[in-house]
Amino acid sequence: MSGPFSLVAVISGAIMNPLAELEPSLVWRHFATLLRIPRPSKLEAALRAHLKQWADNRGLATVVDDAGNLLIRKPATPGMEDRPTVVLQAHLDMVCQKNSGTAHDFERDAIRAELRDGWLIAPETTLGADNGIGVALALALLESDDTPHPALEVLLTVDEEAGMGGARGLADGLLQGTLMINLDTEDWGEFFLGCAGGADVNVSFDFVTETLPTDMAPYTLAISGLRGGHSGVDIHLGRGNAIKLLIRLLHALSKRFGGDLRWCDFEGGSARNALPREATAGIALPPALEKEAAALVGAYQQTLRDELAGVDDQVCVRFERRQAGSPQAIAIADHARLLAALHAAPHGVHRMSQRVAGVVETSNNLGIVRLADGRCEANLMVRSLLESGTESLAGQITSLFELAGATVSIEGQYPGWAPNPESRLLALFQQVYQREYDAGPAAVKVIHAGLECGIIKARYPQLDIVSFGPDIRGAHAPGERVRVESVAQCWHLLRAVIAAIPVARF
Repeated sequence: MSGPFSLVAVISGAIMNPLAELEPSLVWRHFATLLRIPRPSKLEAALRAHLKQWADNRGLATVVDDAGNLLIRKPATPGMEDRPTVVLQAHLDMVCQKNSGTAHDFERDAIRAELRDGWLIAPETTLGADNGIGVALALALLESDDTPHPALEVLLTVDEEAGMGGARGLADGLLQGTLMINLDTEDWGEFFLGCAGGADVNVSFDFVTETLPTDMAPYTLAISGLRGGHSGVDIHLGRGNAIKLLIRLLHALSKRFGGDLRWCDFEGGSARNALPREATAGIALPPALEKEAAALVGAYQQTLRDELAGVDDQVCVRFERRQAGSPQAIAIADHARLLAALHAAPHGVHRMSQRVAGVVETSNNLGIVRLADGRCEANLMVRSLLESGTESLAGQITSLFELAGATVSIEGQYPGWAPNPESRLLALFQQVYQREYDAGPAAVKVIHAGLECGIIKARYPQLDIVSFGPDIRGAHAPGERVRVESVAQCWHLLRAVIAAIPVARF
């Protein structure tokens, strides 16, 4: 295929497709397709149509439900008809993040990937291994002719990264299986048996604007150089949040300069479920205060580098004169209330689990803030293993912003996936894992991220579910990578488990 979807565009600085020689070839060939066809959340139609046509050409039954999810069915191989049907589940969309200055259009361009020291990495963008590797594993199993298997249902959902719209809209009566393997976790050699639920807290604040005095000059304040990452899986690592760090600086400068500092605009974060890596604000000051402001900003950068040493060492704080600026600023009274609320807004770990050692129970990510033209809009994503935890923290955030005069709505609340230690599918995974790898039992984990398992199980309570996947690092941030060997290990284990599904009903 020519144009922006060509395989050559997948390659960064190489003549050949770096996936061409990788094993298992079936899996990597399907992943190359996912690199080639853009798939932002809510724009999965082209990929879904391609995969439906691929399945139709192989004589596999397909269904596209009203939510846009694709279901592909494959009959059992001879002799396996009496085994329970297995659902393999993954999502088609990916988080779209890129470094500043990277000329990549996620709606048109193929992902550029390269091999480095046993990892496949997208140096300047997200790779989409989350959850493209899971999709590729499921498609490879459908294509495989040498894996005995019971009847298979491959459920490929849409809009997972932007609110789990596909799982929410999953049609009743669509799935026939009683076992489900979710392929959307990121640590090889660990089996996941539970996940967090969550909700979005959406804030809007209308403010009065005023014309700047003519004796003020416009400046830009910016935070950059942060690592970012997944707002659930990485929330406990102490990485910087560019929005919170810039709001902190604005708050300090406002305290120092009072009414001599005016706030004009703000833009931070680009995805609700990614730790914000960059934020920019427009301010205005009398030019006579420029030198003092620059000194304060320089000292603040050093403070952040001390605080974030070993976590976000490359944090950069920029202060510079704008060539042209907005003649409008937030009215001083609105400025004070909004800045105070954003400064007080929580971010990070709220509570550790008392039931599962070392696991975050409840957290919040202040992921997006936009301020311009008389309106500020913000998104705070709350996650918790407990529904009550989600409701409590979302309620506290709501109260905070309502006190500042904002309008707040809680949307998209979804359930967590409650662990079932007695899962017979988990017992089978452990048995096969120990046999195939001559190892002890794999670790059983609960993930502080929103898998679709909880939503799907609420609609299909008969499902016994286990999640596993390869080693993926840096999901939801540029530089995302997947360990090549772990993909082969996942493929081997998946085939072995599928072939070992017993006759007895689970």
